[in-house]
Amino acid sequence: MSTSSTAPILPASLTAPALPAVHDSGADTAPGVIVVDSCTTLGTTLVIRLVGEIDCYSVAPLRALLASAAADGYTGLVLDTARVAFCDSSFLAVLDWWPRRGRRLSLANRSRAVRRLLTAAAADVPGRPATRADALPAAATS
Repeated sequence: MSTSSTAPILPASLTAPALPAVHDSGADTAPGVIVVDSCTTLGTTLVIRLVGEIDCYSVAPLRALLASAAADGYTGLVLDTARVAFCDSSFLAVLDWWPRRGRRLSLANRSRAVRRLLTAAAADVPGRPATRADALPAAATS
């Protein structure tokens, strides 16, 4: 065993451990955020303007709001989706749930993301035109 009596070749500041390499899979793992920009009522109709992303992580507050509105007797719903940047099948589930028990649903100012989702959903329903950008699932028409 030998010990060195000379100073190290590199100063201590340059010999700090290297940071671990992080593999970027390319997928965004942060949950989306949906914001209710405004919520107004017109009689028994609720008018909601949405902003952001609607996915399986962010849809819960919207579902809770709509469940509360349904329990309070609101029978109409107008969703302004002009500023929705992303949406997935979680949004379709909301669109399918609301019209149950005779409630009415209307989508106003559909964003590109919403139109794309509705077109994809319509393509999966036999007998529905897949090329219409404004196509809606059967439960979301009105």
